[in-house]
This record gives sequence, C-alpha cells and structure tokens, in this order.
Amino acid sequence: MAPVVAELRRRPELETFVCVTAQHREMLDQVLELFGVTPDFDLDIMQPGQSLESLTARILTSLGAVIDKVAPDRVLVHGDTTTSFAGALAAFYRRIPVGHVEAGLRTGDIMAPWPEEMNRRCVDSIADLLWAPTAQAAETLRREGAPEANIFETGNTVIDALLHTALMIELDAGIGAQMAARFDFLSPHKRLILVTGHRRENFDGGLDQMCVALERLSRRGDVEILWPVHPNPIVQRTVQARMAGRNNVHLIPPQDYLTFVALMRRAALIVTDSGGIQEEAPSLGKPVLVTRDQTERQEAVDAGTALLVGTNADRIVAAAERLLDDAGFYRAMSEASNPFGDGLAARRIVDSIIGRDVPRGGAG
Repeated sequence: MAPVVAELRRRPELETFVCVTAQHREMLDQVLELFGVTPDFDLDIMQPGQSLESLTARILTSLGAVIDKVAPDRVLVHGDTTTSFAGALAAFYRRIPVGHVEAGLRTGDIMAPWPEEMNRRCVDSIADLLWAPTAQAAETLRREGAPEANIFETGNTVIDALLHTALMIELDAGIGAQMAARFDFLSPHKRLILVTGHRRENFDGGLDQMCVALERLSRRGDVEILWPVHPNPIVQRTVQARMAGRNNVHLIPPQDYLTFVALMRRAALIVTDSGGIQEEAPSLGKPVLVTRDQTERQEAVDAGTALLVGTNADRIVAAAERLLDDAGFYRAMSEASNPFGDGLAARRIVDSIIGRDVPRGGAG
C-alpha cells in the first residue's frame, strides 16, 4: 500500500489517514521507515498464541473505533489478510464504501491458501472499487458478477514498490557495499537458491517435504541455499529441526524489505509459497518454483516465469535441477515478460478514486 499512500498524499483534494493493525509487527516497521510512511493510527493488535477468530474480532472492533473517529468517505484495504477482511467488514457495517487493492485473485479452492482465499472473496463482495492487478483478475470479477463500472485493471502496486526499491539499490553504491559486507558468508562462486515458506496449508507435511528437497539440493557443490525463516513458531521449529547445521544451507532471520529485494537480485532462482514473490521475481528476471498446488497468480505460470511444483520433494528437486543444469530452460523462464504491471498502478488507483468520489472528508 505504500505507493498508494504516497500517491494519495500527492493529491491536494484528498485527505488521507493511514491505520495499521501491525498484524506482522516485525515486518511492518522497517517497510514504513523505508517508504517514509508514518501511520496516523497504530493498533499493535498481535498477541502470542492467538486464534484466528480472536484476531479477527480484535481487528474488527479496533478498526471500527478508528473509522468512527475519522468518519472517512472511503476505506481502502489491500490483498487477502485478516486485517483486510476485517477492515472491509467494519466499513460495510457503517455503510462506508470500500476500495480493494489487488482484487480478483483466486485459486478456486477456498481452503488454499487458507484463510486468504476466503478473505479476498469476502472483500471483493463488499468493495465497490475493485482494482484488479491483471486482465485475468478483472475477468474473474466479471465472471463473478461484479459491475463493469466497478472494475479497474491497474497493474499491481507491489511492482511499483519493487521498481522503486530496486532503482534505489542500483543507484546507491553504499547499499551495495552494505549488502556485500552483511552477506560475506555467501560464496561468489556458487549459485544462490533463495527460499521462503509460511503458508498454513503447508504446515501438515508440506513444509517437511520442502526441507527434504532443499537438503537434497544442498548436496550439490555449485549451490548455496539461503532461507530467511518466517517467525511463525511452527515454521521455526520445522525448518530449524530439519535444516540447521547442514552444509551449503544458511538459515537467517526474516529480512527487511530492502535487504530481501537485494537478495532476490542476487539469487539464481527462488523457491517460495509466497504470493507477492511470484509477482516480484519476474521483474528481476528470476525464475520461481511455487511450492503450492494452486496459485492465485496463474498469470506467472502462463507467462512462463513461475512453475507450480507443489510440496512433493521429487518434483521440487527435478524442477530446480533443470533450471540449474539447462541453460536454455533457465533463460526462457528468466526472460519471460512480467504480466503484473509497469510501476504505475498507484497512479491509476488514485485517478479512479477521484473519478468516482466527490471528496467531502478523508480517504481512510
């Protein structure tokens, strides 16, 4: 949302308030600092060991209180988090219109990813401004009955943020030197496999299979594996138990956004169950192996920038080794066009707000 916030605040006819729930506190603060966003409201909502229903209830009531205080003309939410679902619902209960950034993404399976697939379906049913990142997402909304006047194909704001950050890294020699020093344990003579994994549907065996595959790949003498391990306790326990101490494997804490972009730029390939990385990596020319059975970013698969490999260890290893050993296959994936945007999504989103709304108060 950072590019959207920046664009909103450039428009004098709009008054903008930013509220964060801090659903991921350790990941949030560094992004706010990098993009120069100071929240007007920080709810600091997380508690240890919380259930999804208790989290949802706290977000719903806390955001509702903020909405009552600000009395906005419109509320904007992003993506498929519990925060986005509860934020849209809180606005709906007050008959305040909602705009959904990254609308129309679907796997077709309400249990995968869980609970994100349900979250985004619910938000799209509430919102009257639906900012679809791709033509396929826009067509999904039409097929589900959304009015054509409510749908805007904008590209994805994640590409706006990525291109801004990648340019910052490229132009600032100090950042490059800092990253080289910070990761001096990585060999310049080995290809880097960058890994992330955090999806709840992979907790029941899938994450174990990822570890089995990566352990097998780590035996190759020409690769190193770098895994910023998600803070979720289940992920931490599984990955540390299976991968800690292995040769050519580096387990590190979650990285700030700037650092992770730098690592993506350095990587030869990326293994992930993340949604956003499926969009970001093609902009950097990096092939992606998606450790899921379905993806709401089918455009990446269709464009040839990503492969769905699931969580079967043999499939993961086979796909990774083909990329590592077949230069033509690697080139075809790394040079495929990115279907997710051109860096102007935030501008299109804000233009559509001004075109639709007659400003009276603020854009929340």
